Amino acid sequence: MDLTNFFLDFALLGATWVLWLLVVLSVLSVGVMIDRGLWFRGRDTDPEQFTRELKGAVERNEVERLAAKYKDDPSVPVQVALRGLAERANGVDAVSEAMQGEKARWRRAGDRNLIVLGTLGNNVPFVGLFGTVLGVIRAFHELKQKSAESEVQVFQTVSEALVATAIGLLVAIPAVVAFNYFSRRLKVLMGGADETAHAVLAAIHAQAHKPKEAPSGGDK
Repeated sequence: MDLTNFFLDFALLGATWVLWLLVVLSVLSVGVMIDRGLWFRGRDTDPEQFTRELKGAVERNEVERLAAKYKDDPSVPVQVALRGLAERANGVDAVSEAMQGEKARWRRAGDRNLIVLGTLGNNVPFVGLFGTVLGVIRAFHELKQKSAESEVQVFQTVSEALVATAIGLLVAIPAVVAFNYFSRRLKVLMGGADETAHAVLAAIHAQAHKPKEAPSGGDK
């Protein structure tokens, strides 16, 4: 088999199929962006306000009331804190391990499909460039036919080839921007989870080392 002619026949298919592939990849990219946007909605909270409520609830032994209030809150920092508070009867180590596990679970959920955006952002321009190369090869092949119609076809083929590069960049740039944006949001989200987790541990330590009140009254 003549590999040169084999690959030449493949290249003469042109860039049209590459353009369709880029359309599919763009749909995939937009789908992941929408999915991640919906997931991150409501996942953050104001850690300072929650930690103030948390501290007061622990001091007043009203942790159950706090847990009931925030039971359905979608915020990751809140859910991490509640997971730790649920283990407070088992000791500080159990609380810490429970919150570490909860943070790992949420980090995995937040990181889902971000690799798709990163991969598309890094590689789609090369797909577009590949389409451009195929189009240029086809254009040079069409130059063999010396006629007015062939010249028009050559210009059309070259234009199609350049469009492949442009579409590749058009797909890749939003994917890169979205990947950086969601990665940053996930980092901030987990930072808030760390803040509330430390607040839980501090409150439990403070409660454990709180001086016992002396009994009132005395012998007369």
